[in-house]
Amino acid sequence: MTASFDIIRAAYAELIVSDLAASRHFYVDILGLVVTHEDDDAIYLRAFEEYLHHSLVLRRGPQPALAALAYRVRSQAEVTKAATHFESLGCPVEHRASGATRGIGEAVRVIDPLGFPIEFFYDAEHVERYTRRYDLQGTGAISRLDHFNILTPDVPAAQAHYESLGFKVSEDIQDDAGTVYASWLYRKATVHDIALTGGDGPRLHHIAFATHERNQIVNICDTLGAHRRSDHIERGPGRHGVSNAFYLYLRDPDGHRIEIYTHDYYTGDPDNPTLTWDVHDNQRRDWWGNPVVPSWYSEASTVLDLDGRPKPLVERVEAQEAAVTIGADGFSYTREGEAMPEYKLGNQV
Repeated sequence: MTASFDIIRAAYAELIVSDLAASRHFYVDILGLVVTHEDDDAIYLRAFEEYLHHSLVLRRGPQPALAALAYRVRSQAEVTKAATHFESLGCPVEHRASGATRGIGEAVRVIDPLGFPIEFFYDAEHVERYTRRYDLQGTGAISRLDHFNILTPDVPAAQAHYESLGFKVSEDIQDDAGTVYASWLYRKATVHDIALTGGDGPRLHHIAFATHERNQIVNICDTLGAHRRSDHIERGPGRHGVSNAFYLYLRDPDGHRIEIYTHDYYTGDPDNPTLTWDVHDNQRRDWWGNPVVPSWYSEASTVLDLDGRPKPLVERVEAQEAAVTIGADGFSYTREGEAMPEYKLGNQV
């Protein structure tokens, strides 16, 4: 069933964390996100260019998990349309009063057909946009929330669901048999608002924030080193083949994965083509051929239902990308008819 409501973009994520103080140090003191509000139970954060109340909520809880991924829609009327659409699919739907989440107006939160807690909202409190507050921006200034990445056992079904919501596919990863390992879909005119990665799910792989420059990502690495917290770096910095973006993957104190991301490309024309990558081409994940750490494929955040209970996992039946890549990633290119070169150091091969 095709949805009749209009989604603008990925807007905010709500994460459950076990230690608010440790999380605050990571997200505020190191990454430099702006605190809009904080109390004993939650911290509401935004990046420098954002004028809505928040793009990330950190809420205290007994078990680290994802509580919600939120999309902004075109108008308040679209929120009602979203509720009607998911009710027609038989999905659990929660109508949320204004202020149920601080700074957010009347909203609807659902468990979508993929098993994820998804919120749709329009009305939101406006706060100061720090675009020109160079006196407050650090050298690693983060600009805005960019996208979500989720693990789901059936990528084609997940892609069909998001396409029914008006998303378009920018890039995907397949093998010769047509197995789809991952898919990137967008509403705003960038490579993606949501990425679908094949794996046991529902689980959250990561949320991503954008910067303007690669050097800001490097400065974040320097800041982590200065704080003696470089062990938060899981992968990167590097250049993706998929999306063409410069990236850094971090793990917060509870293990939630955060990507810092810059330099993808425009997708706003109606005939923007889909780029398909061969799963055996290791430039897809890292353009420079650097290996991907196993944890990046195997570890992810638990997902909660609308009552705050962990969602059970469904195993992926088709081959997982990790089975293709672990042990093979790194300096492996798709070059038909060419043997791989030997690299020598002195007299050793």
